[in-house]
Amino acid sequence: METAVQGPLLSIGALSRAAGIPVQTLRTWETRYGFPPAVRRPSGHRVYPVSVVSHLRRIAEAIARGHRAGQVVGASEAELAQLLRVVPGPPAGDPREGAPGDETARDDLGGLLTAVERFDGDGLLRALLADWARLGPLAFLERRIAPLVTGIGQAWESGRLDIRHEHFLTERVGDLLRSLRLPFEDRASGPLAVLATLPGESHGLGLQMAALVLAGAGLQVLSLGTEIPAPQVTAVCRDLKARLVGLSVSSANGGAATGARIRRLRKTLPRSVALVVGGDGAPGPSPGVEVIRDLRALDARARSLWAAGPPGRAV
Repeated sequence: METAVQGPLLSIGALSRAAGIPVQTLRTWETRYGFPPAVRRPSGHRVYPVSVVSHLRRIAEAIARGHRAGQVVGASEAELAQLLRVVPGPPAGDPREGAPGDETARDDLGGLLTAVERFDGDGLLRALLADWARLGPLAFLERRIAPLVTGIGQAWESGRLDIRHEHFLTERVGDLLRSLRLPFEDRASGPLAVLATLPGESHGLGLQMAALVLAGAGLQVLSLGTEIPAPQVTAVCRDLKARLVGLSVSSANGGAATGARIRRLRKTLPRSVALVVGGDGAPGPSPGVEVIRDLRALDARARSLWAAGPPGRAV
């Protein structure tokens, strides 16, 4: 199915990275169900509207929960929202803090590491959702996800776990963070933040964590995924009037070359767009580039952006 749309367009590879869905799956859905809708450029290349990314993520989450593709690929936003409403929400009160009187929260990550070691996806999900139900988004990320990711890396370096365990964790936790973010995204009305990593940076969990923080602060979030060319980031920001670009840099990709690419990106972005960089490999600050070292600082920056001016265009 081909259609005419306005707004930025993505190649099928970029759409796959942004939505977290394999290219072949997208092609199959387009052939069978007419979604996502394609646009054909004069060159003959098929491209896709960036506006379908959030809908594709909801479809993927519904399938992950046991629904068949034939039932959900053609579902409306309202129908998908109803299917996904079973995800436990965060505790009431300030979402930046843990639940009051939370002496029962488990800081021991041994059980989570064991679940990863055994590829026990159901056990890992149950444990993390139980922690989510007791903690606000920031405490959940700080006390569960970040230490778990660090622990997996250390176990891999020591030889206890292999790269397959790290990939298993990345897929499961990435899916979970996307689903937990959906209720916040549905309510978000603040400025638009665009998240990505630049070419060469394939680690995406940092983006997922940042997206949950920003959505929890009320910002609209568009995560383009990993290894996005800088001109594409700039084009999306201009077309959708984004107010913030967030880049994640892992320790494996830090260094002078990464810093130079970030500075070049800064020069192409509109002056009204804030550029923030986080992650263990984030370079030092430079003119027009803010380096944010922890999730609470990111939350504070998002809230200050919300308070500073009118929201950007919704996506």
